Amino acid sequence: MKLVIVSGRSGSGKSVVLKALEDAGYYCIDNLPLGLTLNVINDHILNNELIAISVDARNPRDLEKFSEEMEKIKKATPHASILFLDADENILLKRFSETRRRHPLTNQGYSLRDAIHEENKLLAPVRGLADLVINTSELTPHELRERVRDRVSSNKAPQMDIRLVSFGFKHGAPKDADFVFDVRCLPNPYWVEELRDFTGKDQEIADYLSSSSLVMEYTWQLQVFLTTWIPEFSKQDRSYFTCAIGCTGGRHRSVYMVETLGRYLKNHYPNISVEHSRLNKL
Repeated sequence: MKLVIVSGRSGSGKSVVLKALEDAGYYCIDNLPLGLTLNVINDHILNNELIAISVDARNPRDLEKFSEEMEKIKKATPHASILFLDADENILLKRFSETRRRHPLTNQGYSLRDAIHEENKLLAPVRGLADLVINTSELTPHELRERVRDRVSSNKAPQMDIRLVSFGFKHGAPKDADFVFDVRCLPNPYWVEELRDFTGKDQEIADYLSSSSLVMEYTWQLQVFLTTWIPEFSKQDRSYFTCAIGCTGGRHRSVYMVETLGRYLKNHYPNISVEHSRLNKL
């Protein structure tokens, strides 16, 4: 049986995720008390092998003993995973303002901002144990559904999924990255006029960067670092690992480096995906 515990801050997209999982064949249960989860596992919900359970701040007592309950759940379903959804505070404030929804903790007399702060404290134990954290601040509902389909609901073997992401520092680094590397120290094709309109996926950029000994040294050191430490992360029963590589604008050096590392690591780790956050915005 595959069990996914879905949690996160109100307004971060839990309902979108549950709907995506439901469409993928999961039996989804919203706001189930953790104490009843083992009963659900034992009953298998009419032998359904795919189950998703939402846990949030509406049951604060559950959150206080979350670690203890998860130990019991992991014994019953070793491949159970926790998906935590997050978003920046200003984004959450904007979403509640636009939808005119009430935050569940405002019923306890908190203002909206205070409710968001209090919920963040309550959910800290859940976030700390999460196998995958997705920050939805810059994701549309469609993009979030795609992310869930790619990283949670796909029928992959139970091994760690590795995601390489290129980005531009001037647009902000990915908030769900386990490691962030800066390649702004490398030669910048942007300043070569005839190369400016190409991207790191084009052969012209690859030829330019691969001719630099500095780029080759950086690439080699990243290959050594990742092949050394990815297996150690995998030993911790992690389901997901994200490495983000950034340059200034996210179109040339970071894209080239992610493409190069992706090809190299694919020989060792078939469960690897490559994503270019800025190219997707063009």
